[in-house]
Formats: sequence, C-alpha cells, structure tokens
Amino acid sequence: MLASAGILIPSTVAGLYGRGVLMERVAEFVSHWVNEAGVSDGAEFLRFPPLMPRRSFEDSGYFRNFPNLVGTVHCFCGDEEDHRLLMRTHDAGGDWTSQQSASDLVMVPAACYPVYPAVAARGPVAAAGQIFDVCSYCFRREPSQDPNRQQMFRQHERVYIGNPEGARAFRATWVDRAKELASLLGLPFQVVPANDPFFGRTGRIMIRGQIEQALKLELVTPSVAESGETACVSFNLHLDKMAQAFGLEFEDRTQPHTACVGFGLERLALAVFWHHGTDVGGWPRALVDALVSHGGRLP
Repeated sequence: MLASAGILIPSTVAGLYGRGVLMERVAEFVSHWVNEAGVSDGAEFLRFPPLMPRRSFEDSGYFRNFPNLVGTVHCFCGDEEDHRLLMRTHDAGGDWTSQQSASDLVMVPAACYPVYPAVAARGPVAAAGQIFDVCSYCFRREPSQDPNRQQMFRQHERVYIGNPEGARAFRATWVDRAKELASLLGLPFQVVPANDPFFGRTGRIMIRGQIEQALKLELVTPSVAESGETACVSFNLHLDKMAQAFGLEFEDRTQPHTACVGFGLERLALAVFWHHGTDVGGWPRALVDALVSHGGRLP
C-alpha cells in the first residue's frame, strides 16, 4: 500500500526508503507542531548533520550498549599505489571495502547526541537549566522489511539540561503535549513504561534498572500490521549519565541531569496512513485543516 501510493519509495536495501510528497507533508507538519508547542520553553535552536566525531560517540557509551546498531564511516585513506590496487579489486568484482579504513566520523544514532559535547564545550551549564531544539536524520543498523524500522530516520527532539526536578517536569510537560499531538493526528495511543534494547547480559541488567526507575516512557500506537504497537514518541530521563560522559557541570562543579523527548517523524506519519489510509479525502477534518494551514493544499 505505502509503495504503490507513493508514500515510501523502497530501495534494494531493507529499511532504506525514499519519501513521497504526502509522507513529507505529514512529517514536516509534525516537526512544525513540535516547534510551535514548545515556543514558550525558550529552547535554543540547534541543527547538526547526521554525523558526529567518533571520539564524542565513544564517550557517550552507545557503542558499549548497542554495538549491533552502530554505523561507522569508512573511507579510502591510501596513496596512489593503494588506489591502483583498490581499482583492480573493484574492477575484478572483489571486496574493495576491505581496503577502506574507519574514519573519525560515526553516524548519529539519536538526534540529541551531538548536543551534550557541544554544550559541555561552552563551559558551565546555566543554573536555571537550558532547553535545546534539535532535529536530524539518525542511523541504526537494523535492516527490516517493517517500514517502521528504517535504518535512516528522523527524530525531532527537545533536550533539557538542568536539575533533577526540572528534568522530570520537562518530561511530564512533553508527555502532555505529545498526547495532544496524537489526538490531533487522530491516533489511538497510550503512554507506557519502556526500555532501550541494551545488548547482551549486562544489557539485561540495565533494562531492569531502566524499568524500575521509570526512566523511559513511550507513546505507542498500532501502526503497520507487522509492527503491532509502535513507539512513536519517547520520553527519557538520563539522570547524570550524559553529564558524566561528556563533562557537563554547573558553576559549582556538580553535574546536571538531562532529559530528552524524541518524536519519530516517519513513525508518526506512517501511523497516520495506517489509521486513515492514503486518500486524504477520508482523513479527519481537524487533521486536514491543520495540514493545509501549515503547508497549503494537500496533493
């Protein structure tokens, strides 16, 4: 349905899609809605490419927890003789990738990850706390035929850096806002405790702790038959984990807590198509009016 309607454009690799105009209209509307809903927060607008320095990535601890999802950037780093060998291997149909080396870049696994080292580099965190608005393509090596599990996808995030009480209040506010968005999109939903897919035996211990402390919540909705209930928005408390990883400090050298709220633009858009179909003529009037108000006539 999604491909034949021009919503998603499949490639030869599982989980890698192009997007048609209607898919983009819904995704862009969701991103616009996040901006408008949080206007009173006074968030600082930041945009990063979907790459980050490998050193910062290593500091984050993501590689230790999710090695199976990581995407590194490899490049040819040889001289002219190496280049001739590379071309001979390529032309013979051999594995030319074996002659590449890992660069100092890694694909961003979540839109918020570049924020923490960037803020730490500025110096002490403001005592009143700070909020940041970020949006980026992200990569997770999770090839699947399920369109909700794309290898390259977009997250629009709000990030809080401040005191523990502020982090929890920030999350509670965005839970309420996300419910408003889901209602506007005409989606059935619930907000439930959740956990990240930590890897291995140590990961199982981390999952238990994450659930016991209610550090992660997700807004889920039925979307695409293979997926069952799909997490479309995540609400995360990091405690002082990111502060320790990246050296975030207040003026008095104590470490702040951080929190982030991530809206999955593709997943929310796919949920709209799953529940309302691909013919906008059958969509809820309130949703159509909101989309038209934001971007003009729908295709």
